[in-house]
Amino acid sequence: MEKVGATEPNLEEFFEQRKRIRNPLVPIGALMTAGVLTAGLVSFRRGNSQLGQVLMRARVVAQGATVALMVGTAYYYGESPWGSK
Repeated sequence: MEKVGATEPNLEEFFEQRKRIRNPLVPIGALMTAGVLTAGLVSFRRGNSQLGQVLMRARVVAQGATVALMVGTAYYYGESPWGSK
């Protein structure tokens, strides 16, 4: 059964895109964000709200840097993050 509007993927384009060098800092930034979030939640749970607040601010900075890396990488490789094609 064929779906309406379904197109067969172009495998050459898929493998060409996979060959591109991606920024390895994006997954690292995501892991750092998750780690800081976890540490902040643990510190809140243990009653150290001052450290928890500092860690939550650090999470916002790490998350912002990760998003900036994602947008910057997309812009560098010519992929418009706003979908103007």
